[in-house]
Amino acid sequence: MKKNFKVETKLVQSLEEFKEGEPRVYPLVQSTTYNYKDPDFVADLFNLTESGYFYSRIGNPTVQAFENKIAQLEGGVGAVAVSSGQAATTMAILNICNSGDHIVACSTIYGGTFTLLSSSLKKLGIDISFFGPDSSENEILALFKDNTKALFGESIGNPGLNVLDFEKLSNAAKKAGVPFIVDNTIATPYLCRPIEHGANIVIHSATKYIDGQASCLGGIVVDAGNFNWNNGKFPGLVEPDPSYHGLSYHEAFKEAAYIAKARTHILRDFGAALSAFNAFIYLRGLETLHVRMDRHSENALKVAEFLEGHENVAWVNYPKLKSDKYYALADKYLEKGGSGIILFGIKGGAKEGLEFTKKLNWINNVVHLGDVRTCVLHPGSTTHRQLTDEEQIAAGVRPEAIRLNVGIENVDDIINDLKQALQ
Repeated sequence: MKKNFKVETKLVQSLEEFKEGEPRVYPLVQSTTYNYKDPDFVADLFNLTESGYFYSRIGNPTVQAFENKIAQLEGGVGAVAVSSGQAATTMAILNICNSGDHIVACSTIYGGTFTLLSSSLKKLGIDISFFGPDSSENEILALFKDNTKALFGESIGNPGLNVLDFEKLSNAAKKAGVPFIVDNTIATPYLCRPIEHGANIVIHSATKYIDGQASCLGGIVVDAGNFNWNNGKFPGLVEPDPSYHGLSYHEAFKEAAYIAKARTHILRDFGAALSAFNAFIYLRGLETLHVRMDRHSENALKVAEFLEGHENVAWVNYPKLKSDKYYALADKYLEKGGSGIILFGIKGGAKEGLEFTKKLNWINNVVHLGDVRTCVLHPGSTTHRQLTDEEQIAAGVRPEAIRLNVGIENVDDIINDLKQALQ
């Protein structure tokens, strides 16, 4: 019955089954290890022939409750939670890519992800080709090579706020025979469900809206279970793994092969485990996600309309503005709202933009988004400063751009502070 609930009810209600007298709120299991009487059963756990917990780096009851909830919210067959959003992106890629492989990605992605793909992974021998969000399907397909292993994009680009053309990218990925990976951090599973639009793998920085309080780091990778890994391109998922006595993930775990390998190989060896306490906090955050995202989206649209009409604002990007370039895609893929991020430019350029952020009274400069509190950031000098001027423009970051995280305060108070700083 619970699987048929609407998303709002799924967010509030626990998806776990409780016995009489057990806690109503899923408990925090703050333990690194677990007791067993039978050593043969423990051996079977290590052989992946039994399910259970033996060490919290690979699995913990509270963490798994969070994983199960996100997997069901996104419509996947399983999920693995990790220590940060950046760790989630790294896991999603390293699970299927080796030295000598190649990735195709949208250029308008988070600056940290851009650097991970273009610099750190490149040092490991994984090459990258970027395309603009408005590139045609044929232009994107022209970037694919025989060794391409994934197509990557963000449902709502950070900070450019382009809305991903799921149909176009999903078609390109299918034609190339590679998985379509989508970072759904800004949209959340409440505003957008990428798997319903052709995604094969979904990732989140849970640090953002899932938490909502700016209190703890975390990330998660979700497997849609809808990709054929036995197509000749992904031997790591199909051929025997010597570290598990010749086990084939594809044969042993069927549709959940990708997420099983992510846990038992990448998480096991790289160790970016999510703490049980953070998972406990995230389970609480999910209970109010829909209420918060409705308010974030409502406030952001009102603020975007105010900014669009102000004489000292040069331009405004917000996908739910009817004048926005991506309004049609937002109308198609973001029915419930456009989330809480606005990107806008101050007339006069970067210098005036920085002056504007200094003149705000209570809206502070914060290197974060997805918080209930309104805050601003100048991406060109912070999150994207490691990129060249040309790379910043390609990522949707102009020198004068200001990223505004619209919180859930009274919208009149938000607008009044912006108004006085714009004078």
